[in-house]
Amino acid sequence: MTAVALQTSHPDLALAIPAVCIVLGWTYLVNDEKISAIGRYIRTELASRLSMLSGPAAAPAFGWETYHRSDSKRASRKITQAVIDLTAFVAIPFAALIVFWLYGTTNALLVSSSVLETLMLATLGGQFLWYSER
Repeated sequence: MTAVALQTSHPDLALAIPAVCIVLGWTYLVNDEKISAIGRYIRTELASRLSMLSGPAAAPAFGWETYHRSDSKRASRKITQAVIDLTAFVAIPFAALIVFWLYGTTNALLVSSSVLETLMLATLGGQFLWYSER
């Protein structure tokens, strides 16, 4: 889209990229957080309740929930995923905003929209960092 905005005489089209990425990024973030919350609930609430019901000699329930988190490459995968998420949902749309600021019109409504999109992208990036597991 940025290439189209630059090749045509409509750099204002670059403002569509941040809007789309904000919606898709927020949806992705919320879904990812809900999946993580389900895992946390299974590890902290459900597993302990099942072990109490089944007795101390029974095999632990939901072993996968702790097993897959103990992988030695997990930290590097999480960092890589955070970089990819921030690139796809924040850096690329921010680049589109730079294209707009360099080549776009000075229409007050579009400039205001670009500032709002910048704030929303910064918020989204912060949320990605906040919710990423450290």
